[in-house]
Amino acid sequence: MKRLESIFVTLNGWILILMLSAMTLVVGTNVALRYLTAHSLPWADELARYLMIWMTFGGAGLVLRTGGHVAITNLQDALPGLGQKILRAALTLGLLLFFCFMVHVGFQYAQRMQFQVTPAMRIPYLYVYAAMPIGFVLLILHLLLIARRFIMAGDYKRSDDAEASANPIPGGANG
Repeated sequence: MKRLESIFVTLNGWILILMLSAMTLVVGTNVALRYLTAHSLPWADELARYLMIWMTFGGAGLVLRTGGHVAITNLQDALPGLGQKILRAALTLGLLLFFCFMVHVGFQYAQRMQFQVTPAMRIPYLYVYAAMPIGFVLLILHLLLIARRFIMAGDYKRSDDAEASANPIPGGANG
């Protein structure tokens, strides 16, 4: 199971790297063309915007794994050990329910937009709005993979990252 988790996390990260690289290449090319030829690619800004949307939803799960999302821990810190575990379990369940709801909402949005096309690239908005349900499915998977560790120990760090376990995350549950 750890090997599958490692492959999943690595694949998620590499897809984000490829999207960021594509966005950098398109924007850089567009800027160069604008200054060298006084013409730009009419679809470059639109593609960069849609890649940013996909990176946001696709990367949220990786950020969740490391405790990188905003968290207020005053209540958790004030509770005894068992109370902290119960609170973290309730938070995990709440997040899971919210993520499932957002998959449903995102799927509805994507379906509604499937026949409209983007202005410059002329692709169905379905491909843009699909980032939302897919991103929340990724969040669900990441949450399920770290849930036990988080509930029991308040640990956000990836278990396969030896260096990260040696250095606590500033502002996280261990920092």
